[in-house]
Amino acid sequence: MRALTWHGKRDVRVDHVKDPVLQEPDDILVRTTSTGLCGSDLHLYEVLGPYLDPGDILGHEPMGVVEDIGADVTELAVGDRVVVPFNISCGHCHMCGLGLHSQCETTQVKERGMGAALFGYTKLYGQVPGGQAEFLRVPFGNDLPVRVPHGPPDDRYVFLSDVLPTAWQAVAYADIPPGGSVTVLGLGPIGAMAARIALHRGAGLVVGVDLVDSRLARARQDGATVLDLREHGKDIGRAVRELTDGRGTDAVIDAVGMEAHGGPVPKAAQWGVNLLPDALAARVMERAGVDRLSALYAAVDIVRRGGTISVSGVYGGAADPLPMLTMFDKQIQLRMGQANVKRWVGDILPLLTDEDPLGVDTFATHHLPLEDGPRAYEMFQAKTDGMVKTLFRP
Repeated sequence: MRALTWHGKRDVRVDHVKDPVLQEPDDILVRTTSTGLCGSDLHLYEVLGPYLDPGDILGHEPMGVVEDIGADVTELAVGDRVVVPFNISCGHCHMCGLGLHSQCETTQVKERGMGAALFGYTKLYGQVPGGQAEFLRVPFGNDLPVRVPHGPPDDRYVFLSDVLPTAWQAVAYADIPPGGSVTVLGLGPIGAMAARIALHRGAGLVVGVDLVDSRLARARQDGATVLDLREHGKDIGRAVRELTDGRGTDAVIDAVGMEAHGGPVPKAAQWGVNLLPDALAARVMERAGVDRLSALYAAVDIVRRGGTISVSGVYGGAADPLPMLTMFDKQIQLRMGQANVKRWVGDILPLLTDEDPLGVDTFATHHLPLEDGPRAYEMFQAKTDGMVKTLFRP
């Protein structure tokens, strides 16, 4: 089969690799019909190379049609249409029972001290072949896949794999009071959808912050009040306070993460680590890694006293310096983590209708064949051509 594979920093290729096969009695095989390019895939493209091997299959946002099932699969049949959550969760352990599917005790990568395994996301999360490929082996066939109806286009449902539950959790964790306010830092796929969800759930003011014209324009069209980071820079907190009677917003969603704009010293450190041999680079990252924290620092400044910061952007540093005095003094609530996809599916599915209140049917800005994957990664990294969300059609 054809698959998008990692071969080095900023080096993604379309390779022909072996087709996956059933390995366990409750496995299923899915023929991929759509698969997304995620902002966190760019961390693999740019920073997390020490945890990848050449040939690793990327991607964690697939949906498709069931091609084969294991002997113990009773909840699905060949021909069913399914979305595959990016967390690999069993559905039955203690953590899954708590709705913490990203912490599934069955698939935790314990040798790395990490949570549940993820599709297509490095040795830290199990080095499981990903979904930017023609076919995908999916474990826990009775519990993990989300069956969806035939008929509507893939765009209606594919974002259940990651974008929708990640953005939904970001808003839920932000704990915005009815009619309250939230600032969304970063208007890529997750930030853009989080802004829509916050408005849908009753936020009175959603402030979107970015530095890309097309993303700012899109968020403004969706109903957000937008602020251009290029204009406000380090005064972004002041600009938000001017919109909120001097207080700051009730909540802030950090949808940026470890590769925030700014922070030249951490950026240089990230690049330097990637020049080391993989084994040494991994040890440095695990013991002394530092992220670019510009977005998180901005969130601390922007949020009102007693407010909540919800972090959905991926961070990976082990020695990140946090402004603890300010965070304590402002009585900030801080919530974060990988989205627990299955936890939120029941809330989201009823919204995936012809009325399309979240705008999923037109959310993707680009639809491309898998062969265009290397170019898409390059465009997404450079934020060109108005690219916010790309779906590959294998």
